[in-house]
Amino acid sequence: MGNTMRGVITFIPSERIQQFLVGELKEMPLDKTLDLSNHQLRRLPASTCVFQELLKLYLSDNKLSSLPPELKGLRNLQLLALDFNCFDEFPDSVCRLPQLSILYLGNNRLYSLPSELRNLKELNTLWLETNCFTVFPKVICELSNLKTLHLGYNQIRSLPEELKQLQELKSIWLAGNQLTEFPPVLLEMHCLAVIDVDRNKIRYFPGLSHMEGLKLIIYDHNPCVNAPVVGEGVKRVGRWADSPDPEIEEDFSKVTSENNAEVTEEGQHSEEQQDS
Repeated sequence: MGNTMRGVITFIPSERIQQFLVGELKEMPLDKTLDLSNHQLRRLPASTCVFQELLKLYLSDNKLSSLPPELKGLRNLQLLALDFNCFDEFPDSVCRLPQLSILYLGNNRLYSLPSELRNLKELNTLWLETNCFTVFPKVICELSNLKTLHLGYNQIRSLPEELKQLQELKSIWLAGNQLTEFPPVLLEMHCLAVIDVDRNKIRYFPGLSHMEGLKLIIYDHNPCVNAPVVGEGVKRVGRWADSPDPEIEEDFSKVTSENNAEVTEEGQHSEEQQDS
């Protein structure tokens, strides 16, 4: 949209602006999918919420910071994309979508989630990457059907023990957070197939060979001194990923010995300085 057009719509009442940007919505799309991504929307016109049979609604890459209460009329909605917007609070009306199974809310400004999120009983995929979370939202642990969780690029330091309640969870993506240790609760979640802890601050990885469902572990860009020992057929992405486990353990012992030697040398040097 050019600068001239933006100047013109400045003088149009807000609701009419949104209707202009969205266009005429008179009939249900044949594929029951409505894509309003990248429309410069600041408000979602209530008229978009009249299609009760709508299955997918894409609102990505707009300027939305709230949603109208009329959204709850989309009782059959299964997919809602709200990523790349301006939400700093989770929109309440989303918690009133009983059939919602996929929710994209990445690249916003969220720092907490409402307790009402637990009402989304059918939710199986949740994207919350690149937000402002400093604490893992525990309400997520009540989403019993959740299979995929994306929480990368926040500021999370640990995971709650309650996470092991999610017995259906298959993949968890935690890259770019502030984890200083491999989350102990993940060791108890044997159904996990994918674990991504890339770009954290983890120095040591425990053995993961007991995790029978594991298929992929991503641990690159951590200040680690070892690679996780995994079962046969599990793919590792990170330092020493292609090394046999005995060699990794040998490297780990070597690094530990070198670190201890450095500490000893520093201590001796300090004593020599004191004696002199």
